[in-house]
Amino acid sequence: MQPSAAQVGQRVSIRLHDPAGGYRDILGVLESENTVRKKDGTVVTFDPAKIALWKIVPSK
Repeated sequence: MQPSAAQVGQRVSIRLHDPAGGYRDILGVLESENTVRKKDGTVVTFDPAKIALWKIVPSK
């Protein structure tokens, strides 16, 4: 399952499969189905097909 338009605007944690065989995490506000805005304001684009797992997390 991947984030959808219904989750846009919510704070999420997304774990992605890394090309080196590990994982990397993104934490921030879901801007679209494939972008997250991090706390420092940078926007990260990701491939939804590489999501290992994700969840909505409470706002601070």
